[in-house]
Amino acid sequence: MIISKGFSLVELAVALAIIALLIAGALIPLSTQMDVRNVADTRRSMESMREAIIGFAQANGRLPCPADGTVAAGVAGAGTEKVSVTVCTANFGAVPWATLGVPETDGWNRRFSYWVSPVFSDAISSNTFGCAPTPTPTQSSFALCSLGTLTVNTRKESDHTVTAVGLVLPAVIISHGKNGFGAYTPGGGPRLAVPAGTDEALNATDAGTTFFSRIPTPAASGCNDGAVGTFCEFDDIVVMITSNTLIARMVAAGKLP
Repeated sequence: MIISKGFSLVELAVALAIIALLIAGALIPLSTQMDVRNVADTRRSMESMREAIIGFAQANGRLPCPADGTVAAGVAGAGTEKVSVTVCTANFGAVPWATLGVPETDGWNRRFSYWVSPVFSDAISSNTFGCAPTPTPTQSSFALCSLGTLTVNTRKESDHTVTAVGLVLPAVIISHGKNGFGAYTPGGGPRLAVPAGTDEALNATDAGTTFFSRIPTPAASGCNDGAVGTFCEFDDIVVMITSNTLIARMVAAGKLP
């Protein structure tokens, strides 16, 4: 006679431990894959936004104004540019997704931040171009000689030296990444809290004109972005609209001489 024996408690415990290790091992690469996918999806969305913003300028002779990032989705005015007659009521906020027909949120379900230089966004009838162009444009709020007010810098990892990677920019778009520090949410309200004194804090300064784009770095204790030492956490994704690109597209569209 063959007697069937069950598993002992020790054998069950070992089996469960092995299963737990296998599950944990599978979850780590899955999480990494999701992060990679979210970054790729976000970058694609931001490239489409850059194209939509330039296309808006080609059609309207100016860059779009930002949307109010504190207006909840579904509420009147959500995602539409903040403009009053001839000028933007603010030069910072969220990408006006409803106006442009682009995604509202990034790969982590947070809104994209957007800054624009006034000379490039105010209406044609109210702009002074910031220079003395000849001839004077009649179909654009800015001229071949117009310069933006925004700067994007980077930092050297070895000594934190600051170098400009974009100067006199017309517009800047930022996704605040996985940590979401400084981002607006679809529910509206203020930006998510961001550690003070960091490069990510500069990327969430409403009236700011200087931003940072650098290598992604993990969270670290005792960090300092402004001095030699360990970089603070950084996962923002920054997209610039340069004067050269914008003006070349405006000339191609017949909006600038």
